[in-house]
Amino acid sequence: MAAIFTCCLGCCGDGGSGHIPLKEMPAVQLDTHHMGTDVVIVKSGRRICGTGGCLANAPLHQNKSYFEFKIQSTGVWGIGVATQKVNLNQVPMGRDINSLVLRHDGSVYHNNEEKNRLPANSLPQEGDIVGMTYDHVELNLYLNGKNMHCPASGIRGTVFPVVYVDDSAILDCQFSDFYHTPPQGFEKILFEQQIF
Repeated sequence: MAAIFTCCLGCCGDGGSGHIPLKEMPAVQLDTHHMGTDVVIVKSGRRICGTGGCLANAPLHQNKSYFEFKIQSTGVWGIGVATQKVNLNQVPMGRDINSLVLRHDGSVYHNNEEKNRLPANSLPQEGDIVGMTYDHVELNLYLNGKNMHCPASGIRGTVFPVVYVDDSAILDCQFSDFYHTPPQGFEKILFEQQIF
């Protein structure tokens, strides 16, 4: 019995616990490998300025995702979801089948068609927080934590959060540590390995 115990200690020796350390998951942020040529990403991948669009570095694989954008400076902007085939140099987005976005004027566009529109008195202003939920069918919008009841759908395939800016707009992205509590059943974006 002592021999078995010694053998087990020897196998796990070197003062280690015998546990294999797990690789830390990367943070969800704006992806500098998938951005327009005139886009500038700062604040550890959370702020976008310049001209053009940028995808987040994590696809929306989980059933119910939530993420937020804070409007730091107004101008021309859009936020939503897009496939990796979207043209990140084309502003505004929503002109083709590869993006579904809320534009700064309150319209929600996909495939060059207005899918919905925010109420006229609910246009996002400087300092506002726009939250988004996505469940693989429908994108829903929240303004400063309030449901805008403005669903839109139609995009297909693997999508990523997307944001574009032009005309001096500056937006900050929140993929965790949200300003507002996500709606019931929705949570921060998880990398695929975190889902299983």
